[in-house]
Amino acid sequence: MTQYEPLELNAHMGIGKPWGMDRLDGGLTILQPYLKSQNNDWFKGTANAVYQNIEYIDDLDPEYVIILSGDHIYKMNYAKMLESHKTNKADATISVIDVPIEEASRFGIMNADENGKIYEFEEKPEHPKSTLASMGVYIFTWDVLREYLMADEADENSDKDFGKNIIPKMLEDGLRMFAYKFSGYWKDVGTIDSYWSANMDLIERVPSFDLFDRYWKVFTPNPVMPAHYLGPNAEAKRTIIAEGCRVYGTVRNSVLFPGVTVEEGAVVENSVVFKGTYIGKDTYVNKAIIADNSRLGDRVKVGIFDDTVNKERPDLYNTGISVFARNVIVPDDTHIGKNVVIHKDVTEEDYTSKEILSGETIFKGGSANE
Repeated sequence: MTQYEPLELNAHMGIGKPWGMDRLDGGLTILQPYLKSQNNDWFKGTANAVYQNIEYIDDLDPEYVIILSGDHIYKMNYAKMLESHKTNKADATISVIDVPIEEASRFGIMNADENGKIYEFEEKPEHPKSTLASMGVYIFTWDVLREYLMADEADENSDKDFGKNIIPKMLEDGLRMFAYKFSGYWKDVGTIDSYWSANMDLIERVPSFDLFDRYWKVFTPNPVMPAHYLGPNAEAKRTIIAEGCRVYGTVRNSVLFPGVTVEEGAVVENSVVFKGTYIGKDTYVNKAIIADNSRLGDRVKVGIFDDTVNKERPDLYNTGISVFARNVIVPDDTHIGKNVVIHKDVTEEDYTSKEILSGETIFKGGSANE
């Protein structure tokens, strides 16, 4: 994200104040790829991203380094995992979670003995030997990791990846590697469907990932907006409504980010609607993810027609969810099917038809080639 969406990341993280990271000693530093006298490359993989910042880490002179994936949702006390790493005198400790055996083939599986020492790693095995799935949370002893990063960078055949290269190589060399068992809510939100379902998890009566936990709060940069408002004919069920929202219609089984407006007669259900989006009068939205500051006109219908897999990306958009980029404008009376993707910068003039069937992708100018 530091190289593909730096402005978005910087806007969200800032100096880290909402998380207590605006400190003189320590704090938050966003490390982006930059030009050097040699190796002027983008980050080529997770391991290469750390390799390119070896000088920064060396200056801090740490004994241990924690590597975390950025697309997972969970709460973990890393201090306990670090204590386990020290107790085991480990070179690497990998956090694992038990998954159902029928789902184990979707993950990297760690096979460990009764003491937690890892003796085998299987990347998405067809017939898994255990259900200990890697969470993508690693603690390394820095001098050991540094050596392997250097060797991996010199290997022209490497994918420069922790899961594919660094960890298997350490295991092959017989290093002390241990599994740290985690129990609790954990979800990989690397797909549209998993991101959508994670939001749906939040609207349960007692959510598995509890945003309302007073003892372990989740912080974020909140906008300065008034409290949300429900109009005289509004209806809201099993829904999270953030500050600044104005709801005059009906919202069910959904998450509304700050500043969303749902007009009279509109129905929004099973959807995630980002900040500043406007839903017009008598508009119907079902199972959609709508990004920031989009505008859906009056009498628009989203999530109708037959369920057809998206033609451009059948691997990604195949669960009935339609996705709208930020700043999208949908004209009045437009009907949009399932698994539809509408890209950013599409305006009213770009719609060649008021009926967008399921599985379509709408680009600027109405052509995928553009």
